[in-house]
Amino acid sequence: MKKVLLNADVGERAGFDDQIMPFISWCNVACGGHAGDDEEIKKTIDLAIQYNVKIGAHPSYPDRENFGRVSMKISHDDLVKTLTDQILKVKRFTEQAGAILHHVKPHGALYNDAVKNKGIAKAVVDSVKDIDKSLLIISPKDSVISYFYKDDFEIKHEVFADRNYNDDLTLVSRSEVGAVIKNPEKVFNHVWKMISEEKVKTISGEEVDVFFDTICVHGDNPKSVEILKYIYKELTAKNYVLK
Repeated sequence: MKKVLLNADVGERAGFDDQIMPFISWCNVACGGHAGDDEEIKKTIDLAIQYNVKIGAHPSYPDRENFGRVSMKISHDDLVKTLTDQILKVKRFTEQAGAILHHVKPHGALYNDAVKNKGIAKAVVDSVKDIDKSLLIISPKDSVISYFYKDDFEIKHEVFADRNYNDDLTLVSRSEVGAVIKNPEKVFNHVWKMISEEKVKTISGEEVDVFFDTICVHGDNPKSVEILKYIYKELTAKNYVLK
């Protein structure tokens, strides 16, 4: 049987985490930079342990006002410090709960900036290096992190189930119509093309090759639970293992 690793961004007070956890293998816990607080982090970690979900830190620019979805001008040292603090917080609470931190996945604008900006990518990897070089880093296949740091860290490549892509495999901006896919059947068709053909159909209709280790569904997508249930049902029927 073939395996698919689904992950989701959680701990953002979207209200669905308890329904999301049964259907995912990895979770990315908001660290307080864009969302979440100590109480929410601890609650989310407990849920992950309950459902045997591997726990990751989901750090961001320190920008709660914009949910971490706007690029920030911030010095390298200040960015490394805030990311280190965020990741360490989730790591500490995870270990206090009797589990171990598995990975780090940047959030929002930080994630997108680290794809193409070497300075931002270095800040991300410097923060992880200062904590634990054995932590996995989640990043797209053709990102700066994947290119420059593949020999220093284990990089796991990611695609998005519920986001549309541009022809260069960047994500369609959330400010544009159709950036987020909310219909479960359309999301599954998007995912199935990636799995079965290793291609993604972009917003313009082009078919572009993709390579990935894990597929993300955004936990704050209002249809996230329906989407995950639908993907789980369809892939299970095709003899895929998802947990």
